[in-house]
Amino acid sequence: MPLLWINGPFGGGKTQTAYELRRRLPGSVVCDPEHVGFGLHRTLPPALRGDFQDLPAWRRGVYEVLDLALREHTDGPVIVPMTLVEPAYFEEVVGRLRAAHGADRVHHFALLARRETVLKRLTERGLGRGLKRESFAVSKLDGCLERLNRPEFAHHIRTDRLTVPQVADEVARTAGLWLAPNTDGPLRHRLRRVRVGLAHIRFD
Repeated sequence: MPLLWINGPFGGGKTQTAYELRRRLPGSVVCDPEHVGFGLHRTLPPALRGDFQDLPAWRRGVYEVLDLALREHTDGPVIVPMTLVEPAYFEEVVGRLRAAHGADRVHHFALLARRETVLKRLTERGLGRGLKRESFAVSKLDGCLERLNRPEFAHHIRTDRLTVPQVADEVARTAGLWLAPNTDGPLRHRLRRVRVGLAHIRFD
């Protein structure tokens, strides 16, 4: 079974797309590398907590967890929603997984949109505090978009005019996977997005 790495800027729709794929791909699982980072933060003294992606332990740990999932989980695809824009780190994790399992099994997608589109999405998920609550994501936005546009971060999907189900359709089509039909109406789709968003509010 393949691995689907869903990359993109913070607020770019990675988590929503990942859970839409899980809903419509039988046997699939979501493996979120952020949990590895949060575990490292909880373990380290506060003064040593920075960007967990800078920790070699995070990159090694993510590789080992995903390598294990690819080897042992045979029921469906492994879906990984994670912003990863440092080329060296990308090669250390995604490149190493491709070397171990083959580029035909390890697929990477960068969800891209105009800056204005991403800012609008960040405002909508700000829980009434708008972009103030999303200050970290806003501070990283321009750098993320610039780097992810580079060829080494292909396959690129422009999401400005796509719904989450349509993005999931494009991911599956590119990876050669069959998705169960999307039967959600507008209201159910909206409620599903809210539920996924609330379930993934970060307090760490």
